[in-house]
Amino acid sequence: MGGRSRAAVLLAALVSLAAVLVPGAHASVRATPGARASAHAEPGAPRTVVLDGARLQRTRARLPHDPRLRRALRDLTDRADTWLDQGPWTVVDKPRPAPGGDVHDYLSQAPYWWPTTAPTAQNPWGCPYVQRDGQRNPEVDTGTDRQDAEKVFDSTYDLALAWYYTGRRSYAEKAGRILRTWFLDPATRMNPELDHAQFIPCKYDGRAIGIIDFSQSYTGVLDAQAILAAGAPGWSRADRTAMNRWNTDFLGWLKGGDFGRQESAAANNHGTFYDLQLAALARATGDTGLARRTVLDARARRIDPQIAADGSQPQELARTRSWHYSAFDLVAYTRLAAVGRHVGVDLWSHRGPDGQSLFRAVDYLLPAATGAAAWPHPELEFLRYAASDVVHAAADAGDAAAEAAVPRLQAPPGGDLWALRPAAEQLDSIAG
Repeated sequence: MGGRSRAAVLLAALVSLAAVLVPGAHASVRATPGARASAHAEPGAPRTVVLDGARLQRTRARLPHDPRLRRALRDLTDRADTWLDQGPWTVVDKPRPAPGGDVHDYLSQAPYWWPTTAPTAQNPWGCPYVQRDGQRNPEVDTGTDRQDAEKVFDSTYDLALAWYYTGRRSYAEKAGRILRTWFLDPATRMNPELDHAQFIPCKYDGRAIGIIDFSQSYTGVLDAQAILAAGAPGWSRADRTAMNRWNTDFLGWLKGGDFGRQESAAANNHGTFYDLQLAALARATGDTGLARRTVLDARARRIDPQIAADGSQPQELARTRSWHYSAFDLVAYTRLAAVGRHVGVDLWSHRGPDGQSLFRAVDYLLPAATGAAAWPHPELEFLRYAASDVVHAAADAGDAAAEAAVPRLQAPPGGDLWALRPAAEQLDSIAG
């Protein structure tokens, strides 16, 4: 279908959708039964975890009348369309199970660890392995669940948002099928734990830092579930109940085990993402107290020691991918601040004893993010657009410097989707 005819069809669908779904129309999207609305919720708005459901609802109402939003929607539906013929994926089809022997256990391999010798029959992995920071070993993308998990995360988020904005049934049904296959169906489901994430052959069967395989992206899946719960076809009450049980079990594993305690103690992006995952799961499963405490504690526990007075992040600057990791850590911070908004905590307003703040950390990136100056720290592959979403987040939160920088940001591949999904994503492709 040509671009013009496709746009016309899309506009017609939007007008039809608006007639039945936007506030004030004859019918509205129904919220999940029993869901407790946040302080910012509006009737019919999805009870999202990171995203602002009421903002999504207002954006959907404006779509038929806003050419800029419709352009972004074409980019979003292009992404969603690519998922319709892919998946679903499952943890049980990897070539060999995790070290414990259960095919339902998630397995991934440490990305920056490399063999030192050629594999042999006696040493099939080429052990011992050594670390090369920032250099991704290509073998980690085969034989484990990492790549498929990332497809589950990305596809369900894109598909759920595309359904919400267009009403197209196939998007919702595909998202539901992917979620059921990976998380719920007894024959194919993943166990709600990460005991074998980022293992190192011949060294560790799993590591605490493997939690970041999920913490960097699973919060988007929580939002996808919330969006589908706002009336999507093919996502039933039974699906919602079973998914809530999986999330509750995962939260229990995260906060009750040794790996969770180790990751919580991390003083860099791993600790920030752990807090994000913990707070988001707590919000999604109804533990508002835990979500609120986690965001409140991040002020003195994360921002004050991890962000310097000038806004730099010393732990991230020490990496060979300092630009990537500086933006990456701020993805976690800005998403954690978004969770905080739902539970009555304004993380953006925090100022540490030396002036540390999220605003200052984002502002530190602005010269490089806008192309005004080179990034003055080590970086193996500088991608300017990696910081675009965190700049958007700061601008939305009231940072005048970030707001002025927005027109000069570089759009990521596939287009700038901030207007449709205003929560920061990791925009460059390197794995955590």
